[in-house]
Amino acid sequence: MQVFVRDNNVDQALRVLKKKMQREGVFREMRRRRFYEKPSEQAARKKSDAVRRMRKLARKQAIRDGLIAAPPKKKKEDLKRPGAAAGAA
Repeated sequence: MQVFVRDNNVDQALRVLKKKMQREGVFREMRRRRFYEKPSEQAARKKSDAVRRMRKLARKQAIRDGLIAAPPKKKKEDLKRPGAAAGAA
């Protein structure tokens, strides 16, 4: 993995690097490898991950086919300031 530092802006390069590592799943892998995982636990985890992926795929396909309603979209204001809506009252 490679990140270029432009104009001696190390902070921005670090942010880009963290985002790339997050996308690649490096942090998840490090957390998973922190402790030994028995082969039976590993098989169970892989199976549950596969089930989760298949359910997600089936849900997205059902939304595309119109069999179930899509979840409501979030407003841009809610994405920018998640705590502002709750604390404004």
